[in-house]
Amino acid sequence: MQKLHAAIILFLFGLISLNAQTKWTVDKDHSSVKFSVTHLVISEVTGEFKSYDGSIEASNDDFKDAKINFTVDVASINTDNSKRDTHLKSDDFFNAEKFPKITFKGKSLEKIGDDKYRLVGDFTIRDVTKEITLDVVYNGTIKAFGSTKAGFKITGSVNRFDYNLKWNTLTELGGVVVGKTVNLIVNLELIKST
Repeated sequence: MQKLHAAIILFLFGLISLNAQTKWTVDKDHSSVKFSVTHLVISEVTGEFKSYDGSIEASNDDFKDAKINFTVDVASINTDNSKRDTHLKSDDFFNAEKFPKITFKGKSLEKIGDDKYRLVGDFTIRDVTKEITLDVVYNGTIKAFGSTKAGFKITGSVNRFDYNLKWNTLTELGGVVVGKTVNLIVNLELIKST
């Protein structure tokens, strides 16, 4: 009977270890959340969000089953132009007062090459949530300075009109002042929790 109890306990511990999730946090000193959008059709304006947070849990080192949650503080937007930043925080765009967070909740992370993944998840801006697909490059995992770190570059684009960021005006010649496609560029360095 004792052998049976011991076998059951070992089996349960085995199941727990198989399903154990490793937690990763964002190293904000070595990460960035940036975007770019066309201006007057002829150039690009770039910007970033200075305040953000994320959590990633995975049971495998290849991150294939990763559970990803990411949040951005809208009020932290910075395009190096305070007048433009104020406009972006207004109801013409993000309405940071009423909708202070942009969120991403991962649904799947599929490995499509040696270091390439396809990330699908729900992206929410204002009160609109849409499923988007992002390209991910996995830059590797190393042990450095007493911790394990992993690096990723995530890129993709969204149509700002889909999220009610619909402010628009035309130039004298009919060109659009601000493009509708917003390119996303996220560099993440993650720290493995001990």
